[in-house]
Amino acid sequence: MRVAVCQLNARDDRDHNLSVARDLLGRAAAAGATLAVLPEYVDYLGTGKGSPKPEPVDGEFAHFFAAAARELGIWVHSGSFHEAGPDDEHTYNTTLLFDPAGELAATYRKIHLYDVEIPNRVSYQESRTVAPGTETVIADVADVPTGLSICYDLRFPELYRRLAAGGAKVLVVPAAFMMHTGRDHWEVLLRARAIENQCYVVAAGQIGDHEPGRTCFGRSMIIDPWGTVLAQAPDTVGVVTAELDLLRLEEIRQTVPSLAHRRLA
Repeated sequence: MRVAVCQLNARDDRDHNLSVARDLLGRAAAAGATLAVLPEYVDYLGTGKGSPKPEPVDGEFAHFFAAAARELGIWVHSGSFHEAGPDDEHTYNTTLLFDPAGELAATYRKIHLYDVEIPNRVSYQESRTVAPGTETVIADVADVPTGLSICYDLRFPELYRRLAAGGAKVLVVPAAFMMHTGRDHWEVLLRARAIENQCYVVAAGQIGDHEPGRTCFGRSMIIDPWGTVLAQAPDTVGVVTAELDLLRLEEIRQTVPSLAHRRLA
C-alpha cells in the first residue's frame, strides 16, 4: 500500500487552507497513493479570535474532504479540524477519515491536550478551548488496521500500545509540532512508537509560521516497523510518499516478537 503525507502551512484563511490541502491530495493521488494524510488543524491555524465557527462532523469541512476522496478515488485522512464541542466554550480537535467512495469511515477526537509552559519559548493551553476525546479508534484502511491519533498524543506510548494490541499495523499522526520541541523530539518519538509497536508510522505535520510567535517544525515522515525513515518531507509545503510492505511488518514481528512477549497489560 502506498501512502502519502501532505505537509502544509495552514494560516488564518480557511478557504485558502482547504484549497492548498485539496491540491496536495491531488498530487498524492497522482503519485499512486492509496491513503493520503493531512496535518492537524487543516482548516485554521491563526489567532484564537479569528477561528472559524466550529462545525459538526457532517458539516462543510466533512463534505469538502468526502468529495475529494470520491473524486480522487483514494482514502483521505483529513488531518483535524475544529469540531463543535460539548459546550459553547470548547471544541473538539477531530480527525475524519473517508474511504474512496467518500463515505465517512472513522472519527477520532484528540485525547491528550497540549497544556505546556516553557519559559520564553512556548505558552499554550489547549484545554482552555478544546475538550478531550475519550475513545481510541482503529479503522480498516484498504483492509489494513490503522490506529488514529493527533499530535500531542505522540508523547503517550500507552495509547499506541493499546492501538497495536488492538490489531493496528499502521499508526497515523497528524500534527502541528512546534519548532522548539519538534527539532529535538519529533523524529525520536515517531521512531520509538514505530519500533516499540512494530507498526508503520505515517506522520503529517504543519510547516512554518502560523501566527506571531508560533512556528511549526514540519519534517513529515513515514517510518517502517524497524524504525527506518522511509520518506521525509523537506522544509516546504509538499507531498512525500512511501510503500508500506506488510510482509516485512510480519517478518519483523516474527523475528523480534516483542509484542507477543508482553507481560504487562
